[in-house]
Amino acid sequence: RRMERWNGKVAVVTGASAGIGAAIARNLVKQGMIVAGFARRVEKIKEIADCLKDSSDKLHAVECDVTKEESVTIAFAWVKNNLGPISVLVNSAGIIKESSLIDGTLEDWRSVFDVNVLGLCLCTREAVRMMRETADEDAIVIHVNSLAAERVPFVPGFSVYPASKRAITGLAMTLRHELAGTRIRVTNISPGLVATEFMASYSVFSPEAMAAMPVLNPDDVAAAVIYVLSNPPHVLIQDVVLRPLGESW
Repeated sequence: RRMERWNGKVAVVTGASAGIGAAIARNLVKQGMIVAGFARRVEKIKEIADCLKDSSDKLHAVECDVTKEESVTIAFAWVKNNLGPISVLVNSAGIIKESSLIDGTLEDWRSVFDVNVLGLCLCTREAVRMMRETADEDAIVIHVNSLAAERVPFVPGFSVYPASKRAITGLAMTLRHELAGTRIRVTNISPGLVATEFMASYSVFSPEAMAAMPVLNPDDVAAAVIYVLSNPPHVLIQDVVLRPLGESW
């Protein structure tokens, strides 16, 4: 019932083609929201929409490469012109490159920061500009962060990934300051290890390895997003940390 006020409102979810982003997009549609799923692989989002049966028309696949400013501005302009003002932004796009600080390449480091940090900044800027146009409406920006932003586990090849996530923590705090006096709330959600195709591509977290360790599933993170949205407008959920029971790092 607490989600009723978001019914028919527009949410943008980045990285919506798989994993956490896909789960969030699906669950927001189930709650009655109109969702623009941003990703480079739009066909994957269309497949997800086809599985939503009666609600398939509420999930819109929007091609977007968050590392390219023009791609981001075009994607948000499409949402504004076709779906209307944005009430919710979920920054879920993220990558990890198995590398190192000692032997890694600038190209690998930069690619992680381009998506995880600068891509998040671009999407946030465009969404907030639109949110401020409807200043009398409640709006929420949610960053999907990582527990690695707070506690860096000993994982070979993690390289700049924890630093990119720590940057998101600082960006959330700064954005909150910049939005003081508005009705736009900013929330940071930091999960522990989540079993996704994204993590399975990493040698340490093969499907076999993840089957033997405590993990969250993408719907657990989506449930945290729903929890954040279900709170009344005067309540700011600043940070949500969730981890699988038994995770030791």
